Amino acid sequence: MHQINVTFSSGKTESYPYGTKISAVVSGFGALRAPLAAVLLNNELVSLDAALMTNCTISPILIDSREGAAIYRHSLCYLAAIANRQLFPERNLLVGQTIGYSFYHYFEDGPAKPEEIAALSKKMHELVKDDIPITRQWWSYEDAVAYFESKQQTDTLLLLELTNESKIALNECAGFRDLHNSPLVPSTGVLKVFELMAYDQGFLLRYPKKEKLDELGEFRDDPMLYKITDDARKRSFILGVSSVGALNRLNTAKKMREYIQVSETLMNKRVAEIADQVAERADTLKMVLIAGPSSSGKTTTSKKLAIQLKVLGFNPVIIGLDDYFINRDSTPVDENGELDFECLEALDVPYLNEQLLQLFAGEEVELPIYDFKAGARRVSGRRIRMEERDILVMEGIHGLNERLTPKVPVEQKMRIYVSALTQINMDGHNRISTTDNRLLRRMVRDNQFRGHGALQTIKMWPSVQRGERLHIFPFQNSADAALNSALDYELGVLKIYAEPILRTIKPMQPEYAEAKRLLNFLAYFAPIPAQFVPNDSIVREFIGESSFKY
Repeated sequence: MHQINVTFSSGKTESYPYGTKISAVVSGFGALRAPLAAVLLNNELVSLDAALMTNCTISPILIDSREGAAIYRHSLCYLAAIANRQLFPERNLLVGQTIGYSFYHYFEDGPAKPEEIAALSKKMHELVKDDIPITRQWWSYEDAVAYFESKQQTDTLLLLELTNESKIALNECAGFRDLHNSPLVPSTGVLKVFELMAYDQGFLLRYPKKEKLDELGEFRDDPMLYKITDDARKRSFILGVSSVGALNRLNTAKKMREYIQVSETLMNKRVAEIADQVAERADTLKMVLIAGPSSSGKTTTSKKLAIQLKVLGFNPVIIGLDDYFINRDSTPVDENGELDFECLEALDVPYLNEQLLQLFAGEEVELPIYDFKAGARRVSGRRIRMEERDILVMEGIHGLNERLTPKVPVEQKMRIYVSALTQINMDGHNRISTTDNRLLRRMVRDNQFRGHGALQTIKMWPSVQRGERLHIFPFQNSADAALNSALDYELGVLKIYAEPILRTIKPMQPEYAEAKRLLNFLAYFAPIPAQFVPNDSIVREFIGESSFKY
């Protein structure tokens, strides 16, 4: 029998018969500090029931790692879907956005009753106690379609319309089947820590932090983000596009053009509403601060808002926060000894506040400009003075932090939080990560305008997320207004740009696992031509040919 050589992360090599399940060889890892979620097989993330078919290197993915935590959380949603199918098969349970360390769940046909939430929790804990294997099965295309039709899993069925593969991978556990989008934990017994908590019309499926797997942390509500994502979700249902399959069905030139026009009009309407809020405070307001995570569309939002303010008779003056960086040789370093450009201390906060106070007192100031090549600030020659109908607009990651503008009275500033909060789902219990949406935006923009490949963007993404957790997310509920910059159609557009550069990452590179995951995800989207995208769209900030200058 053909033998497969397996090299473990320790460097040890063993031989196994062709087709051996990975679950039969994981003892080669030795003692592990946490349960296995999956493994990296030649840098591809695979479940433990995958078979050995080529010589390979394998590394463990534990549930306390970044990748393992994502698998744990995805598996919890799958567990909730199993429990719901067993208890309330007539009610369609849907997964929504993250709130704190939890996923919001709700029934499509109405509110969740307290006794239903309690019953679901009890059933999920029973399934964990029974430690039922979660396996991957291969079905013929015809049988998979027939199964999802019989179970009325309409959104899942729609995903199959874009493929003509002869065999389809399904996850199976306790008689419940679902499309295999990514690995799940090997059995329900791994999912020991979770909680269901009533919230609004549904419930939160709470999960632990990866650093403390044996306990649930204190719940921290996020009412502002819940409100804007709930509004977006309701709008998606009204427009008839709440899943990827439904979006793909619109993908004829006439229907998709119209859908994009409606989506963009709704976005512009929301920006106009925020401009109205600014106008209501015109007696005292001096500046608007726009903040949000990477690739949330802050720059385009500031330009769109400026246009709406002009419509209302104001003269917006846009200032770049990046021009207030301190010189590079004075920039703080992070715990890894790398220059930390994302911390507040990387900015000359006293100088910024000095200029703001001068402007608001009617004085003329000369704005600085930061020379990124030289790593130093210099004078720009641009002198400005604030007139009666002028409003300062400034965007940057620290805009919501009071420590950025401590000298400016609260009544003189308005804070706006911008984030891409994707609201369409893959299907009922497989959500689209808002982080993935922003990562793909960033990847495409980096490649289009900064000469970076997908490899570079993926490498630096964990550092970007770290900065967001420290400097943006803790302040998001201090915003006076919020804008959801996600456009439900955009992933079909980004797909065209992202797929070719993701394929340049090869299996020998550690970033291959993330590239492969994103490619598998994008495969479910029908491509949407870029010419359908308006020139003033936020999407243009990332793909190019915008009517705005950046």
